[in-house]
Amino acid sequence: MKTKKNQNPKDSKVFLIGSGISSLASAVYLEKDAGIPGKNIQILEKDKIPGGALDGAGDKEKGFVVRGGRMHEMHYECYWELLSRIPSLEDPNVSVRDESYEFNERFVSNAQARLLKDGKKLDVSSYGLSLKQQADFLKLTYVSEKSLGNKRIEDWFDQAFFETIFWNIWATVFAFQKWSSLAEMRRYMKRFIHLVDGLYRLGGVMRTKYNQYDTVVRPMRRYLEEKGVKFKMGKEIVDIDFNLSADKKTATVLHLKDKNEIVLGKNDFVFITNGSLVDSTDNGTWDTPAKLKGIAESGSWKLWKKIAEKDKAFGNPSTFCDNIDLQKWYSFTATMKDTTFHDYMENFSGNVDGTGGLVTLTDSNWFMSFVITRQPHFQNQPDDVKIFWGYGLYPDRKGNYVNKKMAKCTGAEILEELYYHLKIQDLMKPVTDAGKVNCIPVAMPFVDSLFMPREPGDRPDVVPKGATNFAFLGQFAEAPKDCVFTVEYSVRTAQMAVYGLFDTVKEVHPMYDSAHNPKYLISALKSISR
Repeated sequence: MKTKKNQNPKDSKVFLIGSGISSLASAVYLEKDAGIPGKNIQILEKDKIPGGALDGAGDKEKGFVVRGGRMHEMHYECYWELLSRIPSLEDPNVSVRDESYEFNERFVSNAQARLLKDGKKLDVSSYGLSLKQQADFLKLTYVSEKSLGNKRIEDWFDQAFFETIFWNIWATVFAFQKWSSLAEMRRYMKRFIHLVDGLYRLGGVMRTKYNQYDTVVRPMRRYLEEKGVKFKMGKEIVDIDFNLSADKKTATVLHLKDKNEIVLGKNDFVFITNGSLVDSTDNGTWDTPAKLKGIAESGSWKLWKKIAEKDKAFGNPSTFCDNIDLQKWYSFTATMKDTTFHDYMENFSGNVDGTGGLVTLTDSNWFMSFVITRQPHFQNQPDDVKIFWGYGLYPDRKGNYVNKKMAKCTGAEILEELYYHLKIQDLMKPVTDAGKVNCIPVAMPFVDSLFMPREPGDRPDVVPKGATNFAFLGQFAEAPKDCVFTVEYSVRTAQMAVYGLFDTVKEVHPMYDSAHNPKYLISALKSISR
């Protein structure tokens, strides 16, 4: 049965579960394109701060924290169009999109120290792929996604592939593991084939002026609140009732953790962010490691599990959240009241801050990477404070210098390991002894959940067949052909939900299709054979 689109938007109320970018984008489209009055839109968030994985918080004394940062590029058609509507944080006459474009014109990615080994730069001009590996790469772009099933990347490529320059770059830019979904890697290869030629220097990768909470979330919240949209923080939805029949599925009641209920009227809607990358995260300190939590402490995963039991069309969350040891990784943010580290890295790499991007330590047991963003990275960051961010893909391995698993390390120990690899322990010792550095580790159990090998149907359709008044949003709803772990994917699901359920004249933006552009195919072929 085809979904009947809503014809009376002014009488509708819409409840958005979760406050990540997909919910924020949905609220913008609901008000502007579907005609829902802003006062009739409520964003229900279990945490105290909106934004989901687009985060950033802290101060000079306690230390700053970014759990992670989403990669941007020019051809995020949905995302940049959305941000063209949103006035920037600092200048209401400039959109977030235009602010970001201008920023990236001034600070162009050209990483000159992309991979290191033994504290020295590696030559990354050749990706180091054998003829067989090149053939496997090309073959993967042309087979059907359906034929791959739930295969892992390591089921397709030989083991030598995972020692190549190409894999070291690819895995750390996108956070793939050997056991990640082959189907997802295929989507990335097709979606980003125009970036393959310059990936070794991060060519084409864009950044926001500040962290993504300051640059994107705060302006969007301000814009939405001015339209009358209500943000209800500390409101956790623990269950949803549905009326399920042979050809219709209708959400009827939202159950809150505080035992209250929201009964949906006949013209009301609910948009559900099912699953979360940053659910159950925990911050450590300079002296204490972060704690690994799980489903029990989560909100979105428990909710999705509960509603998935009611209908197979609601997806299979267990695929994505039941193997935390394969999904977790740990990040860290260093706050420095000293310029020694940043001065060293600028001289060593040849990159001023904001132009180098990710630096990966290929001989790190933790497979550690870090990035020095343009300073300041926070709007409230003083001039005399510098920050950088990093992460490890293998947190259960012991360090090369610190004889502990990364997962068990304090902020101080993580920096000791980093300094060891860069061979700057003596240089940094006076800074540490003077108490001019802080480092906050973060345990994230579900970051790589979206890359878990999956089957068709494990991610529910954005608007399931027969759904009359609800949609799924975000990284764990199905947007065919597009790539998870991107802000573009989340915003695309928002467009699919709003334009699928409401009678607008809008169409979901077509995806940028570089895989069928001969220019990019030829340059990709040349680059993988270098």
